[in-house]
Amino acid sequence: MPATKKEHIYFGLMMCTGMVIFMTIYNLITNGLIGKISFMAILMQLILGFVIAFLLESFVVGPVAKKIVFSLLRNKSSKIPMVVLMALCMVIGMVTFMSMYGLASAYHANSIAGDSLFSNYFSIFLKNFIFALPLQLLIIGPTVRLIFGKIKANQVNKSISTV
Repeated sequence: MPATKKEHIYFGLMMCTGMVIFMTIYNLITNGLIGKISFMAILMQLILGFVIAFLLESFVVGPVAKKIVFSLLRNKSSKIPMVVLMALCMVIGMVTFMSMYGLASAYHANSIAGDSLFSNYFSIFLKNFIFALPLQLLIIGPTVRLIFGKIKANQVNKSISTV
């Protein structure tokens, strides 16, 4: 949907905002941290998570996912397979990296003990992937595309009416 670099940035900001908010809430709930950490600590986690997610989406995961999708799809005019494959690639990439961030945060907060680093990472990755994929495919992705499409249509209508 985004056609220009500026539109890609806005689209990425919208997508990251939605995913980071929901994934942060999900992780707070699954780790039993609601009510145990302060609002400011949650806010700091949201901000830091958003910055990391946006940088990863913009410079690492997004470009790689785009290359994978365009190399796998023969019919690039078919929107639904492109959207689903892009969402799948983005979720796999983002969950891979953001689970590392989650693991580092958990170790920093001393909330993980006992199991090996790999075992803890795999557990975090699996829990996040199971939640993130349907969240992206069914809620955040369609909502962001709808809002972005309306904003883009309004801008086109404004530019047409001023001409």
